[in-house]
Amino acid sequence: MQHNEQPIIEISGLRKVFHTKQGDFTALDGIDLTIGAGDIFGIIGLSGAGKSTLVRCINYLERPTEGTIRFDGMVLGMLSQTELREARRSMGMIFQQFNLLMQRTALGNICLPLEIAGVPRKKAEERARELLELVGLPDRADAYPAQLSGGQKQRVAIARALATNPKVLLCDEATSALDPTTTRSILALLKEINQKLGITIVVITHEMRVIEEICRHVAIIDNSRIAEVGEVEEIFVNPRSEIARRLIFPDGMPVERLGSERCVRIVFDGNSSFEPVLANLVLECGTAVNILFADTKDIDGRAFGQMLIQLPDDELAQKRVFNYLNRTGISHKEESIHA
Repeated sequence: MQHNEQPIIEISGLRKVFHTKQGDFTALDGIDLTIGAGDIFGIIGLSGAGKSTLVRCINYLERPTEGTIRFDGMVLGMLSQTELREARRSMGMIFQQFNLLMQRTALGNICLPLEIAGVPRKKAEERARELLELVGLPDRADAYPAQLSGGQKQRVAIARALATNPKVLLCDEATSALDPTTTRSILALLKEINQKLGITIVVITHEMRVIEEICRHVAIIDNSRIAEVGEVEEIFVNPRSEIARRLIFPDGMPVERLGSERCVRIVFDGNSSFEPVLANLVLECGTAVNILFADTKDIDGRAFGQMLIQLPDDELAQKRVFNYLNRTGISHKEESIHA
């Protein structure tokens, strides 16, 4: 299901200050963000950057100090407590630690929000079974959380978050307690839910691979402010902020340890597919190059990322490499190691 450009969440001038014994602490400052209906939108930042405070402000579990949050056309700060509770039913939430009730079965956990909303028991159970089917656990209805794996618990938590037919699913570090394989399966499930049900998904994470895997847009938060926002592909190919570069290349670019001066950074921007760019370059230019750094990803069957190659000392060979890159239209820029 394609997302449309109609915004479902609009945040403007958001500021959140916590008053502590040590003095005031500004967790968020001047946040402006628009999230389109049906999108999968990532919010990424290092620990303590303000991500979790932002998600708690979106559903008004935290009241902003300043600024406006508009959800589905409603200004949350202007709603009564009853209206706010009603609005929150349209925002499902899943957490890092699953937050399931240990004394309730999987079915019982999913029924809980429906019971709170006053849905008759029989109807609630029918809905819960449908949701267990959707998240791939139809045979685990009677299992207690202690009998489930981490991935299964998160699937139950997702089913519970979907119980009240929300328009938005807020995922706060929903995969960081899971191993990589389970993480991939949970992200695939979220993608499927977004496509099948058209639900907007907001993913809060500190892991760039989670963003790459499922998000279409991303906001990078650093020191309580938005450092960069845009399409995932665009930011991945051309990170403008220092924090974006740190998140995309967490191990840094190991360039300064090498002796040669002339390098070329080749940027895979989704146009080059998986042509053997380097092999063709070597064959056509008749020269060897040294790969100093490579980080490429397959997003929807297209190549994204960067590769840093060290050129030979021979000036003519260097010219041949540049001619080849220019002629084939491969995005690149020259860099010096000591720049």
